[in-house]
Amino acid sequence: MGKEEKKEKDKWDKVDIILKPVGGLLTAIAVSSLGLLGTDYLKKKEKSDMISRERMQTMESNMRLYSELMSKREEAESALRKDMFNSIIGSFLRPESALFEEKVLNLELLAYNFHESLNLKPLFGYLKKKLTVYEGKDKDEYAWRLNKVAREIAKKQMLALENAGDEFSRTVVFDRFHQNPEGFPLPDGTITIEGIERDFRIVVLEVDAGAKEIKVRFEVRTPKGSSGEIEVNVTEFWIGYFDFPMIDNIHLSHDQRCALVLTNFEESSANITAVGFPGSYASLKEKSHYQEIIQNLLKIK
Repeated sequence: MGKEEKKEKDKWDKVDIILKPVGGLLTAIAVSSLGLLGTDYLKKKEKSDMISRERMQTMESNMRLYSELMSKREEAESALRKDMFNSIIGSFLRPESALFEEKVLNLELLAYNFHESLNLKPLFGYLKKKLTVYEGKDKDEYAWRLNKVAREIAKKQMLALENAGDEFSRTVVFDRFHQNPEGFPLPDGTITIEGIERDFRIVVLEVDAGAKEIKVRFEVRTPKGSSGEIEVNVTEFWIGYFDFPMIDNIHLSHDQRCALVLTNFEESSANITAVGFPGSYASLKEKSHYQEIIQNLLKIK
């Protein structure tokens, strides 16, 4: 047994002698391979980082270029609009220097280009008043053009406001109104803006078919949280084709607005649309109250 154990030991010693160099070689190969892989990874990462930096630099350069181009474009557009505005408004400040055709054309230019920032109702009313004493054969054409541009501007503003808010429409049948001359209530409507639900009621008080205007009492009811109390706002006013919702609107709580728009006036009926929208969509001349600005900032914070 002693000899067999010695032979077995000698065999394993020989194996150990053979495998030790092989193990060292394998270790060296493994270390070398890891080094090569690490070097290759670092090179690829460095190349990727360099490409990313180049892309970022290119993107920043393009953004600066785009910003400069847009800034110059806005400056040129603002200068053009300023010159256009000064030229057009000058024709109204010199009432005897322009023909009626020119005045109507200038109002159309003003309406299509500045309707979001100017209250053009006084100019429409001014030309409408002048039109009543105008004796030219194209009197009806001018009246049609005034109503046409007013309705188109109101429609443009309504489309923009409806996307941000909510609306409902009601029809006023004149025969039914004449049966209730003291006040003809239209079906109530509900408008929800930014999670705040309000109930609206429109009561028709008077109808001026010649001027195509309607006097209404407009009631807005807003629940006050979970207390069960109702906040009620009531206003009376005339609406016609020359009332534009971005300008002629009612200020509500939570920096919101609502407006009534006369969308159609025919011999036997008229259509009225009520629209509610966030205050940020009102015209540029409308500014939020400081308290509401503070409340909005606190909500964001």
